[in-house]
Amino acid sequence: MVFSASSAPSAVNSCSGLEEPPAGAAIYADNVVMATPVRVLIADDHPLIRSGLRALLEREGEFKVVAEAADGYEAIELALQHKPDLILLDVAMPRLSGPDAAQHISEKLPNTRIVIVSMHSDESYVLRALKAGARGYLLKASPEADVVAAARAVAAGNAYFSPSITRMLVEDYMAEVKRRGVDDSYDLLSLREKEIMQLLVAGKSNRDIAGLLHVSIATVETHRTTVFRKLNVHSLPELILYAVRKGLVT
Repeated sequence: MVFSASSAPSAVNSCSGLEEPPAGAAIYADNVVMATPVRVLIADDHPLIRSGLRALLEREGEFKVVAEAADGYEAIELALQHKPDLILLDVAMPRLSGPDAAQHISEKLPNTRIVIVSMHSDESYVLRALKAGARGYLLKASPEADVVAAARAVAAGNAYFSPSITRMLVEDYMAEVKRRGVDDSYDLLSLREKEIMQLLVAGKSNRDIAGLLHVSIATVETHRTTVFRKLNVHSLPELILYAVRKGLVT
C-alpha cells in the first residue's frame, strides 16, 4: 500500500442523473452524511499495512478501527464479534483468502460493507471479489486519497474501484468491441432500462427502485430480467463489472 497524497480521481458518469461523487470510481446511491464514526475492521497479514491503514483512516476523524485481523478466519471471527460497518480485507491472507472470508461475512452480516484490497488488477479477481459480496476493490499501490475515498464510498453503501482498474477495464472493453465489430449492447436498452440498471449498480434493491420510480416490484423485476438478457450478464456482480467496463464508472 502506498500512503502518499494524490490528486482526486475522476467521478462517476451516471446515465440516470445521479449526483457525481467527489472522488474515485464510486457509484453513489444516496447523499449520505455519516454523523457517527464508521466502525472499521482491518484484515491483513502484514502488521505494518494494518497500522498504516489504521493511522490513515482514524486521522480523518470519521472512522474508528475496532479490530484488526491477521488471517481470513480471524477476520470472520472478529467480524461476527464486533459487527463493523466496514471491512478492509486483503485478498491474499493465510488460512483463508479475502474473497472466501468476504463471502462468509456477507452471508452472516449483510449490512457490513467490504472493500477488497489487492495487488491484482485482473478482471477475474475483481469479479470474484464482487461475487463474494465486496462493494469495493482497491489496489495496494493506491495513494492515500484513494484509500479514504474507497472507505467513504463503500461505507455509504456505494461501490468503488481503483481508477487504474476502471481505465484498464474500459480500454479492454473498447478493444473487444472494436475487434468483434459488433454494436454496443448498451444501446439496446431503453431509457427506463438504463435508469433501472444504474440504480441496481448503485446498490438499490428491487423494492427501493419500485418506490423511487413509482412502479410495482413486478415491473422492476421484468425490467431487470430484460437488462440482464440484453447485456448477456447473469448476476448483479457481472452487471456492476459491465458498468465499469462500459465506462459508466470512470
